[in-house]
Amino acid sequence: MTRLITLLFCCFSFWWVSCQNSNPSSTSSTDLPPNGVHSIEPATPDVRIEVIVEGLAAGGTAKLIGISGDQNYIADTCVVGENGTMLFEGPKPLPGGFYYVILPDYTNLQMIVDANQHFSLKTTVGNLIRNMKVSGSKENELYYTNIADQGPIDTQLKSLTQQQRTKAKGGQEYLALQVRIDSFTTLRKALLQSYVTDFPDALFTKFKISGQNPDLEEPLKEDGTLDIARQTYLYRTHLWDNVDFTDERLLRTPIINNKLTKYLKELTVQRPDSIIAAADFLLAKVAGNKEYFKFFANYVPLAYRPGESTIMDAEAVQVHMVKNYFTPEKAFWSDSADLAALARQASEMENSLIGIKAPDVTAKDLNGQSKSIYEITKPYIVVYMWNPECSHCKEETPQLVKYAREATDVEIFGIAVNTTESEFKRYAKQMGMTWTNVFDPTNKAIYAKYYVDNTPEIYVLNPDRILIGKNLKVNQIQTLIDRDKIRRDEYK
Repeated sequence: MTRLITLLFCCFSFWWVSCQNSNPSSTSSTDLPPNGVHSIEPATPDVRIEVIVEGLAAGGTAKLIGISGDQNYIADTCVVGENGTMLFEGPKPLPGGFYYVILPDYTNLQMIVDANQHFSLKTTVGNLIRNMKVSGSKENELYYTNIADQGPIDTQLKSLTQQQRTKAKGGQEYLALQVRIDSFTTLRKALLQSYVTDFPDALFTKFKISGQNPDLEEPLKEDGTLDIARQTYLYRTHLWDNVDFTDERLLRTPIINNKLTKYLKELTVQRPDSIIAAADFLLAKVAGNKEYFKFFANYVPLAYRPGESTIMDAEAVQVHMVKNYFTPEKAFWSDSADLAALARQASEMENSLIGIKAPDVTAKDLNGQSKSIYEITKPYIVVYMWNPECSHCKEETPQLVKYAREATDVEIFGIAVNTTESEFKRYAKQMGMTWTNVFDPTNKAIYAKYYVDNTPEIYVLNPDRILIGKNLKVNQIQTLIDRDKIRRDEYK
């Protein structure tokens, strides 16, 4: 697969770097906890966290791993001493959040770090969680006590739910199991409520509350059947109800990234319009918190990078995000030069979004004659970007040759990219590409901006020369055209 080195790549690199520039290790002690957020223990001026794993051999290196949004980073390292003793210490407090200790054998244990950073954890090899003893940290006492208390409840819920799936819905056995499921669910909620009541300011409590999913509602259609689309919408819009967006410490736990992935990738229809609506909904929620806004605004374009995303017209997502969120007024983490570069790229992308009139292309064909897309008179046009060395082109081109022979109202306009004139001519003749093929050795023709990202690339234009499909496989072309014909007939 061939990829043009365009400004787009540079812009996405900027997006990625912009997420990384806020290195959490640089956070000052005055940022812990955030303004308006309280800690349940007094703050310490430095770090002294002792971890003892009895039975762990001395000499290996242990790593303290922190979380920042969707990234992990090494916060500290130390050499394992006698009796499996590890000491993570420093003159400056760590950012509050969730941390992992990766042991030399690649097993790990977890801890919560907040204002109090003088504590110890002691356990044994082979039973890191079950044998954990906490000293000097109420946050971690809560964390490990919860594991012990909630674990059996979750085990019972999992077992009962699996059993229920084997029973006829609504039957006697199914309903009996539901009664037991409800009782354990109530018990689990009561356990969580006890933390909210007794330790409302604990980072552990915020962490647990944020991880809760909304109850599944069962809206019905007029005919009495379950409205699954409405159910999904309600679940998605309430997914963030339990998240305290004033507490930036949660960005340094796995909860926010996991929830965001579920929200966008699992609960949102993977179409640009749906993704855009979901992104707007979420960013409106965090408009008042810079760190959440920055993380969410950067996450969306990175999750739907053109050329890598499987959705059709991922460029529409990029254009929307740049125009609405990567502006001088909102993108406080960027400078004017970077934002100008993004704006230019978005402007170029905007000219080849699905639903707009497609731009024309003029370049020389195999005989050195200038040819353009708009010279074609057949109702539908397939614009095919290809490269002689592209492995996927070698798979798709024979299929497109066969399709072109059979299609009666479709004509192909081929564009060769990143090749030489001799290879362009050789490959086109070898593969039997008898349609119009053009080539611009400079890659500066307008198609290099508007059309090509990866090869092979297929775009479809309808009789009005509206772009109706992109990022397609050959076997998807006719289905798309047939749908367009039906739509056009309906509007006649």
